[in-house]
Amino acid sequence: MDKIEIQLRPTVATDLSRLMAFDHTTASETVWQLELRRDTGLINASFREVRLPRSITVSYPHDQYSLADDWARKSMMYTAYLGPDPVGYICLLERGTASIVWITDLVVHEERRRAGVGSKLMTAAQEWAASRNHRRLILELQSKNIAAIRLAQKFFYEFCGYNDQYFLSQDVALYFAKQLK
Repeated sequence: MDKIEIQLRPTVATDLSRLMAFDHTTASETVWQLELRRDTGLINASFREVRLPRSITVSYPHDQYSLADDWARKSMMYTAYLGPDPVGYICLLERGTASIVWITDLVVHEERRRAGVGSKLMTAAQEWAASRNHRRLILELQSKNIAAIRLAQKFFYEFCGYNDQYFLSQDVALYFAKQLK
């Protein structure tokens, strides 16, 4: 049997309805737990990986149905295809004069997770940002999305900050960055 290769192309308007139909949730048995300590004017924030007693479903932090509206405001968006079917997408946003690209969305179809789709999309994002002479990529993640955290670490992104209760779900946003030059 021939192996079908994952193909990437810039997203077009006709892709959007199929991408919005993806199951954007993920399951997690581990989270990064934030611990804040305040002591005599000093604030210490630390994270530790905590295994949960049972798997939880993690809701996607953005409105998947506004993807069509947001798409036009993105700097670049790639869709991954396996044969005729879309299997993932990544959204990139150039921000400010600091020459930074934010990865705002990275979604892989539930049936195609852990098959290299996310890695292919991350590689495309890095190549696109480098080709435009950006110096840094930043990935914003939920502290409960351990699969995305592991993907960031696999690509040598370094933890560079957080924002408590950032998402509508009150989840912590974690920031991972990679220097390109």
